[in-house]
Amino acid sequence: GWVWGDPGAPPDERDAVQKKTFTKWVNAHLARASCRVGDLYSDLRDGFVLTRLLEVLSGESLPKPTRGRMRIHSLENVDKALQFLKEQRVHLENVGSHDIVDGNHRLTLGLIWTIILRFQ
Repeated sequence: GWVWGDPGAPPDERDAVQKKTFTKWVNAHLARASCRVGDLYSDLRDGFVLTRLLEVLSGESLPKPTRGRMRIHSLENVDKALQFLKEQRVHLENVGSHDIVDGNHRLTLGLIWTIILRFQ
């Protein structure tokens, strides 16, 4: 069973626990794609890993990520991943691609949690 943090714990501590748990979950699946994340927040920012993860979980191919290191490329890639989730009827509570590209902790955790609930 999943423990959604200890409600009594301070938020950063709770985030740290979730981050560790979610990173383990993500890496367990990414292993099938010979891929892994070190830092959940920074490694999902360019959309590449997020795309791989969704492909592994769904068994489907997503649009090829745009190559490039600029913010606009990352936004485009994360956008494709979020679009795919919408097509999978996954309800994303006000998460925008910029939130993930900017490494927003709460929204990145929220996104991964949503993916876990949908695919596990």
